[in-house]
Amino acid sequence: MSLRIHLPPTHEDLICPAEQILDAQRLTADLARVAQDFVDEADLRKQAATLLLAYRKAGMSAIETAFRAAPLSALPTRRAYCWLADCLVSCTYALASQILHPLSGTTEDEALALLAVGGYGRGEMAPQSDIDLLFLMPKRITPRAKNVIEAMLYILWDLRLKVGHSSRSIADCLALGGEDFTIRTALLEQRFLVGDAALAAQLTKRLEEDLFKGSETEFVTAKLAERDERHERQGERYVVEPNVKEGKGGLRDLQSLYWIAKYVHHVETIEDLVRLKVFRPEEYDRFQKAETFLWAVRCHLHLVTNRPNEQLTFDLQVEVAERMGYEDRAGRRAVEHFMQDYFRNATRVGDLTRIFLTKLEAIHAKPEPLLQRIFSRKPRVKDGYQVIHGRLAVLDEAAFLSDPLNLLRIFEEGLRTGMLIHPDAMRLVTANLRLIDDTFRDNREAQNIFLDLLLKHGNPERALRRMNELGVLAAFLPEFEPIVAMMQFNMYHAYTVDEHTIQVISNFSRIERLELEEELPISTEILRDGVDRKVLMVAMLLHDIGKGRDQDHSVLGAQIARKVAPRLGLGRNDCDTVEWLVRYHLLMSDMAQKRDIADPRTVRDFAKAVQTVKRLDLLTVLTVCDIRGVGPDTWNNWKAALIRALYRQTRHALEEGMEALNRENRGAEAKKALRAELAGWAKKDIKAETARHYPPYWQGLHITAHVVFANLLKGIGDSEIRIDLHPDDDRDATRVCFVMADHPGIFSRMCGALALVGANIVDARTFTSKDGYATAAFWVQDTEGSPFEASRLPRLRKMIERTFAGEVIAGEAIQTRDKLKKRERAFRVPTSITFDNEGSEIYTIIEVDTRDRPGLLHDLTRTLANSNVYIASAVIATFGEQVVDTFYVKDMFGLKFYTESKQRTLENKLRSAITEGAERAQS
Repeated sequence: MSLRIHLPPTHEDLICPAEQILDAQRLTADLARVAQDFVDEADLRKQAATLLLAYRKAGMSAIETAFRAAPLSALPTRRAYCWLADCLVSCTYALASQILHPLSGTTEDEALALLAVGGYGRGEMAPQSDIDLLFLMPKRITPRAKNVIEAMLYILWDLRLKVGHSSRSIADCLALGGEDFTIRTALLEQRFLVGDAALAAQLTKRLEEDLFKGSETEFVTAKLAERDERHERQGERYVVEPNVKEGKGGLRDLQSLYWIAKYVHHVETIEDLVRLKVFRPEEYDRFQKAETFLWAVRCHLHLVTNRPNEQLTFDLQVEVAERMGYEDRAGRRAVEHFMQDYFRNATRVGDLTRIFLTKLEAIHAKPEPLLQRIFSRKPRVKDGYQVIHGRLAVLDEAAFLSDPLNLLRIFEEGLRTGMLIHPDAMRLVTANLRLIDDTFRDNREAQNIFLDLLLKHGNPERALRRMNELGVLAAFLPEFEPIVAMMQFNMYHAYTVDEHTIQVISNFSRIERLELEEELPISTEILRDGVDRKVLMVAMLLHDIGKGRDQDHSVLGAQIARKVAPRLGLGRNDCDTVEWLVRYHLLMSDMAQKRDIADPRTVRDFAKAVQTVKRLDLLTVLTVCDIRGVGPDTWNNWKAALIRALYRQTRHALEEGMEALNRENRGAEAKKALRAELAGWAKKDIKAETARHYPPYWQGLHITAHVVFANLLKGIGDSEIRIDLHPDDDRDATRVCFVMADHPGIFSRMCGALALVGANIVDARTFTSKDGYATAAFWVQDTEGSPFEASRLPRLRKMIERTFAGEVIAGEAIQTRDKLKKRERAFRVPTSITFDNEGSEIYTIIEVDTRDRPGLLHDLTRTLANSNVYIASAVIATFGEQVVDTFYVKDMFGLKFYTESKQRTLENKLRSAITEGAERAQS
């Protein structure tokens, strides 16, 4: 029997010539030869699969090579993958339906049509996309049809294709499509491949007449609900590891737009919407650019991972950026430039889908019941506006544009009324951004409107986010434009810089609305007592405006603030305060997280920098909002406790004078408190306990720790090791107290023991008593950043005891587990080691800023111990993949490290320890 193969027509707009992908003439001859020379069905399937697999591999390779050479040519690439799939499916159908199971008669019931559905039906395929097929029959599946389908699937599976398939009659399609919107959407995109063309045409006609027609409102409502649910599941558009397909602003949003356009307007392409005046030409141009970019990213993702991966994880971002031709420049990595383009395209998608879908929602919304319309209160809008389907709309476009300040006023009116802005009004604003020029920016009324947006209505983040998405914020503040959609390539920041800024302002508003009073008592009290809200709001808006340049962003940001603040109508004193806040917006966070705030010198230096209670209040609120705006899980009780303690001590020093921080006074108060807590002890035992410790001990720990150590030390033997583990809920950590005879390297052994049980040390204090005992307090968290559950404490204690007993060698055990996860290996964190002899009266402060990894603290403390360095305390601050370990140390003679040669020698040893550990972690 001769083989007749109906290959699909070639496209002119494939990524490379069709003959480079697949030689149709040669393939037809090869298949004809296989069809004449086979033993049985299994043999034919095997030969056909071997042959077609070779053609598929060659075709995939040709497409990839052409795409790598033109890495942004995504649309002809996806068409090429689809055309190759069409050829393979058509050949398989010909073999199964003509050679293996030929039609014996010409009965109507044996008609069979093969259709592509879903994304494959739409003609869009990435390298690892599924092939979704519909086997269509007139009434029911016949034995012959079942055999054809089974034979085809076996061959396609042997080609390593991911095939989704269904076998249905026309009646089945109508019934199932009526019940399930996912099936209905797939049928909407059905495309005839091979087989009975008349049967396929009949399905198209019946779908339109019996299923689609008259159900537009139902379909639009379902798709909008589906979109909202997906966005809720995937999270914000600006999450730093976005899903290219399902995420907000991703390809699924563009596809939703296409589905609804086709269902409602009966168009075949989005370009047809321009003809129907649904889209403007410039909006369609934005659609094309976003679609091309996102499809390029998706195709590269599939090729890098060789699987249908849609998640742009950190490690893949680096590879995709390189494939797409991005390079390091202007002080930023290639991956950061790439991700900024990604988020800007995601924003474009959001704009387009919102305009289109919201407009459709309004068109197809059901009218309110008569009684509800009569008695419901509609918000009263100012002259020039109207309410359309519950959204704020412009009454007369020409009149609106006659006064350019209306481009700001509309956002304030939206806040005042609590209404969303109608998509037509948003389009009007976006199309006229050119009206926001220097004259506009220097207009005092424009400045007042903008400040009112920030200060008058209690939820400025809503207006700022919409202004940012529409380009108004960057037009009014051109200095803001570089940070729009700017990604910071690290694991610490969960949002782009512009979205982080809006989150910071959102946190401020929540504090003002008393939503966080229990969680943030000091910030709430500061705002209740009154601060300069205008100064604080402008500082929050500008605090990160200097990011992304090859310069300290705080310094550059202060320089920018010096220019921008006067332009917003602030007076000289207010401008100076804004500039100071932007310049030092990290000061309080750094002091609290990277320095020992139990050291009076730390508080004294911070108080000297702040100078006034007014500045302290402003900086405290800014710091809290800034940390909380980094990500949903960044703020915790540990950071809250540090900020509260630093604030209270600094305020006390500013109000009572620096002598309030005197070491002797604090020591005397601590001893007095301990005597009260140990009231049941014998007087001689209390006297011995208060006399056995040096001054730093009394300043460095809370009374609760003093009580624990007093009980641990009471009656201890020379060789004894005593441990106390206790949840410190106020700090979101578990406190681990050790008491044992002091000896060199003891601090490092403690760090190793804790690292072995997966404990992340967030703070540590170690002291040596006058009678030779080491008293060390560690605050630790589990890998999730939480205190250890009570059920895990016995295991924690057991491992610590085994380590100190010598049963487990910490260094060796840690080496087997200090591996970095693959997605974390893409980050670059330069190592910086500094020595500070001014920040503490009696210690040298060594600050190690480097790449975090398991076992790092143990490596560093062991290196210091081997160099005869005494560690008094360690403060650990982790920022995603970056860690700053700060050590308060003395040399073996109890002196600071003053000489440059000693510092250099110690720095080289620490760098070697970091490098060796990093090589283990990467291996």
